[in-house]
Amino acid sequence: MATFTLPYELRALAWHHQTATYNILFAAASSTLKDFGLNPKHLGADIGMTAVLHTNTRCLDYHPHLHVIVPGGGVDRAKRQWKKKNGQYLFNAFALAKVFRARFLATMNATGLPIPGPVPNQWVVDCKHVGKGEPALQYLSRYLYRGVISEKNIITNQEGQVTFRYVEGNTGKSQTRTLNGEDFLWLVLQHVLPRGFRRVRDYGFLHGKAKKWLSLVQLILNVINTRIPRPRPAFKCPKCQSPMQILSFGTPAWQSG
Repeated sequence: MATFTLPYELRALAWHHQTATYNILFAAASSTLKDFGLNPKHLGADIGMTAVLHTNTRCLDYHPHLHVIVPGGGVDRAKRQWKKKNGQYLFNAFALAKVFRARFLATMNATGLPIPGPVPNQWVVDCKHVGKGEPALQYLSRYLYRGVISEKNIITNQEGQVTFRYVEGNTGKSQTRTLNGEDFLWLVLQHVLPRGFRRVRDYGFLHGKAKKWLSLVQLILNVINTRIPRPRPAFKCPKCQSPMQILSFGTPAWQSG
């Protein structure tokens, strides 16, 4: 799973130009991963990926970042074969961050969005192995069809004060945060995405228009069985023409030794 994070200096710009900034975030991250996959030094194949936009931290602060689930391999279109990465290493996170930063800023300049300065030279990209991906998919899926905070994590709402519970990411310990009611509402509302915005996007052989390549990958990896068994011809009774049940096969007498 690769995580691309916008630096603190760009968060105000992202908030005021959400649709444009989020689209650039998707484009810069996906193109960076795609080109790293196509590079023969890394993999030399077309990869697939699913990207999910998050805008909040565990304590509900505004923190736009992109989680990308990437299979550990790709399709060599020329040879029509699957190429697999060995071990638990995918791509170098520091190299990803350098290319991602350059592409994001270049696209921002091309679209005319004002870039506040100075922008940090080093951006944060995390790229780590998550096994077969099921834990990461379960983690991301919890944020797709619900709000940024569940009702059970709101502890109290008294005298204009709201206290909610969250889990500290670094320590894994449960923490609480108390805010005025209006400040709490603002924390929640700032994570409402623009109307019609797609926060989950697929790329490569996982894209909806790449069903042919996805079927090829599934066939190579034995994910699906496309072979259709042919029906066995029926042996009919020479008298009543009803299908006969086959009990065994024997050798004809004329072939016996």
